[in-house]
Amino acid sequence: MTAMEDRSDLVVRVSGLRKAYGHHEVLRGVDLDLHQGEVIVIFGRSGSGKSTLLRCVNFLEDPTQGTIEIAGMRLSGGHRTRRKREQIRQVRLRVGMVFQQFNLFPNMTALENVMAGPLALGSADQRRLAGRIGGVEGEGGLDRSAVRQRALDLLAEVGLQDKAEQHPIRLSGGQQQRVAIARALAMHPDVMLFDEPTSALDPELTGEVLAVMRRLAVDHHMPMMVVTHEMGFAREVAHRMAFFHEGVVLEQGTPTEMFGNTQQPETKRFLDAIL
Repeated sequence: MTAMEDRSDLVVRVSGLRKAYGHHEVLRGVDLDLHQGEVIVIFGRSGSGKSTLLRCVNFLEDPTQGTIEIAGMRLSGGHRTRRKREQIRQVRLRVGMVFQQFNLFPNMTALENVMAGPLALGSADQRRLAGRIGGVEGEGGLDRSAVRQRALDLLAEVGLQDKAEQHPIRLSGGQQQRVAIARALAMHPDVMLFDEPTSALDPELTGEVLAVMRRLAVDHHMPMMVVTHEMGFAREVAHRMAFFHEGVVLEQGTPTEMFGNTQQPETKRFLDAIL
């Protein structure tokens, strides 16, 4: 990084990231930046390290080496001191993550699932969240009625206002994934991470989830890191694409560059196989 580099819109910076499980190194020195309003689509073969990258960014996995800068904090792997645990907790409050499986609470309605995160926070974190959202602070933390209204608004945003009182078992896979997106947004994240969000869905349900993600990117300018093989979404929405191969970013560029002028034979072979 040069002294003149503009960092004002930097949301995530991954530097020299390595992750090993025993002798098996999954990430082998990954450098990747995400800027405000930017969508990066991460693609590649199974086992190339894509999902591991996202899990490290959210510190669901500890990096073996390297640093992750997010929410104004720079963290690395290693022993989790009390200070580091608090930093990781603060990072997770600002990073929304949507998984392949929807991971909804089956005993809660869609509305209760979306409300669960904010209401589970301690009073200090509730006050911080209220300050970021605006107009939802009550005595000692968040005003429950305001949290409920915000959850209803988020369900409306993902097209599920009429499913608020339904339990997950009564929802289709696409509807469950849209509830999961609303649940992540309820924490007012600075960035959204999507780990193959449509891979568990039937093809006819994929479009409704991608439409919500498209609106987040285009209408709300939400910074997003998206692991997916949905190349139509990448072509239309991504600002950059990063091809992972054997634990490294082998090639990255705009969709126009990646689809029309790839530089690496491995990238071309992969794209030719899935398009």
